[in-house]
Amino acid sequence: MQNNGASMPVERVDGLEAAASGARKHVTWWFVALLGALGALGPLSIDTYLPSLPTIVRDLRASAGAGEDTLAVFFAGLAIGQLFYGPASDRLGRRGPILFGVSLYVAASLACALSPDIRTLLVARLCQALGGCAAFVVSRAIVRDHFDHQESARFFSLLALVMGAAPILAPLAGGLILTFAGWRAIFVILAAIGASVGIAVYLLLAESRSDAAAQRAREQHPFRTYLGLLRNRRLLRYLAVTSLNSASMFTYIASSAAVIIGLYHVPPTRFGLVFGANAVGLIAISQLNRYLLRFYAADGLLRGAALASVAFAVLLAVSAVTGWGGLWGILPPLFLTVSLTSMIQANSLAGALSTDPLRAGSIAALVGSASFAVSAIAASIAGAAYDGTARPMAFVILACLGGCAAATFGVARTRHP
Repeated sequence: MQNNGASMPVERVDGLEAAASGARKHVTWWFVALLGALGALGPLSIDTYLPSLPTIVRDLRASAGAGEDTLAVFFAGLAIGQLFYGPASDRLGRRGPILFGVSLYVAASLACALSPDIRTLLVARLCQALGGCAAFVVSRAIVRDHFDHQESARFFSLLALVMGAAPILAPLAGGLILTFAGWRAIFVILAAIGASVGIAVYLLLAESRSDAAAQRAREQHPFRTYLGLLRNRRLLRYLAVTSLNSASMFTYIASSAAVIIGLYHVPPTRFGLVFGANAVGLIAISQLNRYLLRFYAADGLLRGAALASVAFAVLLAVSAVTGWGGLWGILPPLFLTVSLTSMIQANSLAGALSTDPLRAGSIAALVGSASFAVSAIAASIAGAAYDGTARPMAFVILACLGGCAAATFGVARTRHP
């Protein structure tokens, strides 16, 4: 890899990669905004409605457990649906599956708004996830269609400017909508957002899947495609990196309220500031990653970020065990650990998609589904082990990031499937 100091270093692009990537594309802000909106559709559907969950449970005369199930079925729909849309986008093209999925998302969002009981809401939330995941998974494949390994990592970092705003703004917006218009209006607004994204895709987004990718997809059943990908050792290592990194983030999301509010007695209003500060850290580190990718290879940055995250996770665990520093012994290492997940995710996702560019849709689906599955397991372990201290959260995060770092060195050793 050469670096003359003026141009961005890019790893070798062989014939297969060039066939999938095509010519270098000029990035426009509308393209960034559109792909960011596609990727944020799922997180928006979670973060915006969370403040209204107690009100929904009360209005529909449901149990608290049934209310939490509306979140669980949404995650299940995201994990399962991706496995269908990924191969479909390789075979049929990117635009069609997105438009179908967004249409289903809009209809399901309106069904959520009109739900007369909790059972109807559960079904509607499942369908909402099955539709919204199309935008999430296919947008990743579109990035791979346009850019090679190094450039994909930079673009995923750029997308964090759009997607990183969701955990900051969505809960605030959801709370305001709940206050002034009620919980059903939240789903009406989500339907309007979905419709706007669908119209933008129809009018602005050109088909990017290559003919070579279509031919490859038509030659093999999707099930055999997944089996073939799971035999790719380099992809499996990237898969471990992305999944375990995501699991550390989900563990933080699932456990942080109990630790920060329950253990350290931080008022819920101030907890939002802590959550928002960590989201700002995610955005800042992703932009640092984008800058560093001008000079360093994505896999090198991936290894460095993974090792640094383990070091900060060790500090978090030490603080959790000893109680040193109280709340301020927990917050700084937690902030740094969470922030680094954006650098790890952008570089590992770009690496995974580079292992077989003609199957970008299927790889994106495999990465997404595996990440949700591993994240659910990790968050469940932390929740089941909760003992009124920060130790379970810290130990699960450390275990996830330790495995993530180990997998990055497996990637370095395995240059080919």
